[in-house]
Amino acid sequence: MSNNKPDECTFTQAFRHAAPYIHSHRGRTFVIGFGGEAVADAGLIHDLALLYSLGIRLVLVHGARPQIEAHLKASRTEFRYAHGLRITDDQALVAVKQAVGSVRVEIEARLSMGVANTPMSGARIRVTSGNHVTARPLGVRDGVDYQHTGEIRRIDGAAIRQALDDQHLVLLSPLGYSPTGEVFNLHAEEVATAAAIELQADKLILITEDKGLRDSRRQPVRQLTPAGAGRLLETRRRLDEDMRRHLDSAVQACRRGVRRAHLVPRRIEGGLLQELFTRDGVGTLITAETYEGLRPASINDVGGILELIAPLEAEGVMVRRSRERLEMEIERFIVVERDGMIIACAALYPYPDEAMGELACLAVHPDYRREGRGDQLLESIEHQAKGLGLITLFVLTTRTAHWFQERGFLQGEVAKLPMKRRDLYNFQRNSKVFFKAL
Repeated sequence: MSNNKPDECTFTQAFRHAAPYIHSHRGRTFVIGFGGEAVADAGLIHDLALLYSLGIRLVLVHGARPQIEAHLKASRTEFRYAHGLRITDDQALVAVKQAVGSVRVEIEARLSMGVANTPMSGARIRVTSGNHVTARPLGVRDGVDYQHTGEIRRIDGAAIRQALDDQHLVLLSPLGYSPTGEVFNLHAEEVATAAAIELQADKLILITEDKGLRDSRRQPVRQLTPAGAGRLLETRRRLDEDMRRHLDSAVQACRRGVRRAHLVPRRIEGGLLQELFTRDGVGTLITAETYEGLRPASINDVGGILELIAPLEAEGVMVRRSRERLEMEIERFIVVERDGMIIACAALYPYPDEAMGELACLAVHPDYRREGRGDQLLESIEHQAKGLGLITLFVLTTRTAHWFQERGFLQGEVAKLPMKRRDLYNFQRNSKVFFKAL
């Protein structure tokens, strides 16, 4: 009998679930962009330090918008805008340099030697910053001279990689420099995106100040392909400008070699850690990779299938299958894989002489039920059965009769089963038999 308290069990379970991500993230390059609002967020800074301690190669790109505005207000200077872009004149550039410099120093201080009684106690993080961003002026556009507002010309990827190889955390500011010594005001998110593309980073992570992307029913959007995000940008006219910019940056990054981009709301406590170390995260993932998909099972999936069906076998919902039997029959199975985890499976056993097939071992992980995955598996099995020339699908069940009835299965007699399957029928188990014409 366990003496563990509920909180201890929750922690242990969460830590075990995080273990595969801790392993897979080690040695990977993440570019993380965040606004000036996040500088005062001690929790976020501590979480960034934790990522570094786990062996992740970090490039941080900070903004400074609220700090710049405070400096402008103090000097009674205002930014002028044209076509949605800031015009950085001489006075504004002074405020920009002062604000960015103070923010960079603040971040470096927070990431310095660990402070007692904080999650960074005992930490030693080497922070490197420098003139890694070469920029040029936006110039005159539509008759407007943007002066010291610039655009990125080049990211010094070699210097950043060397710093990362030396186990330094790289900190980039929203400033760019020209070969003639000029300084240009840049957008931090553009710097983060360009750096991720130059480094071919494993992840671009944008820490956002909004509540996250929602669909038309106000539900969180957890995953998009670059094409899906592009369609969203074209069709959602009411998408606010910040979210529009975040999505556009993520799409650019993914289309130019970055494996995954994440939009993570800062106001969710521990949101960055939840996004990176849990299977479903709390933000929006944009990736061209298959994060979740249905496919034929392979021998490498045997362990995952056994883990999925073991609780159902223990409850008596399913007939027990040995590893040896599953290995022999694995070509009968299809699975739904979500970020490396088997979350659903089903099998088709054909009886071609009677033009019938058995739908067996249909299982969905409890965390992912009632989201249509069972229907997805059933549809795939039906399609596969039709392709084999079968005209009837049958299933034996003790607990889920209603689910199958709702999907067109009709109860029938054991005597109508194919002879080979009828001979294997377990009368002690007394499963109900349901048939569906294809």
